[in-house]
Amino acid sequence: MHALDVLGDPVRRRILELLAEGERSSGEVSSVIRAEFGISQPAVSQHLRVLREAGFASVRAEGARRLYAVEAAPLREVDRWLDRFRGFWEQRLDALGTELARGKRQRRLDQGRGGDSRKPTENPEMGRTRHERDRRSDQPRPP
Repeated sequence: MHALDVLGDPVRRRILELLAEGERSSGEVSSVIRAEFGISQPAVSQHLRVLREAGFASVRAEGARRLYAVEAAPLREVDRWLDRFRGFWEQRLDALGTELARGKRQRRLDQGRGGDSRKPTENPEMGRTRHERDRRSDQPRPP
C-alpha cells in the first residue's frame, strides 16, 4: 500500500497524531478513536494493523498489553516526496509573511501619526475621499 493511501484515511491520521505524543497501548488508542469516530474496536485494530504493516507504527508486547509507537522512516519518505511540491506553498507563505510585515509596519507608522492612516502628501486634498473634498469645497474660503 502506498504511503499516501495509508495517510489518506482520517482515522489512521488521527491514530498517528495520538502516537506522535508518545507510545500508547492499543486500548488507549482504541478508546480515543472509538469516541471520536464512532467505530468498533475491531475496526480500530484493523487500522492499527494497516499502520503497522505499512511501517508507520511499531508494536511491542508488555505483558498482555500491546504498545504502539510511530516509526519515522515512512514519514521521512513522505516528506521527501512532498519536497518537490514544497515550493508551491513556501513562496505563498513567504509572500504572506511579507504582507503581514508591511501591515505591521504601517500600523506602527499610523500610531506614530496619531492614528491617521493617510500618508503625508504635498497636496492635502490627495489623501481625502471625493466626499471630503466636495464637503470642503462647499465651505467659504478664508480671505
